[in-house]
Amino acid sequence: MPEQNLNEELNPETVENQNFDEQQNETPEIEKSETEVLKEELQKEKEQYLRLFAEFDNFKKRTSKERFEIFKTANSEVITALLPVLDDFERGLKEIGKSEEDELFKGVQLIQTKLIETLRAKGLKAVETSPGEDFDTDKHEAITQIPAPSEDLKGKIVDVVETGYMLNDKIIRYAKVVIGQ
Repeated sequence: MPEQNLNEELNPETVENQNFDEQQNETPEIEKSETEVLKEELQKEKEQYLRLFAEFDNFKKRTSKERFEIFKTANSEVITALLPVLDDFERGLKEIGKSEEDELFKGVQLIQTKLIETLRAKGLKAVETSPGEDFDTDKHEAITQIPAPSEDLKGKIVDVVETGYMLNDKIIRYAKVVIGQ
């Protein structure tokens, strides 16, 4: 049998026919594999494009959120720094109210109102606290306890020493209060 194979291989017609058959068989496989390769490359490029697009979209969202947080934080710092000025206005108005100078009182009150309205437009809101309310640790800070003047004020707010403030629904300063014991 080995001799027959050698003879067939040496026969030029047989060799040409075999080469032709091999070429015909290889050509569709090559074309098919090239097409498949191109499709795979296209799919990879699409996936890479989609990943890059999603990554860029996430980047835009993240930077937008960070920018918003920076503005919010900067706003918070400035407003927190202005809270003592509001307190000074309150104290000043109480003292001016004791005098008989109505024009001075109205002038200072006008400035205070303008400052309060400007800060309110930026999201500042006073925490409403009054004597007789229940003490709430989420809104109040107890600075001292005194014997309750009456039985119904035990465990409740007796006096408000300093007003608390919220900025965009977040407490930035707790109301300082005195509690009845």
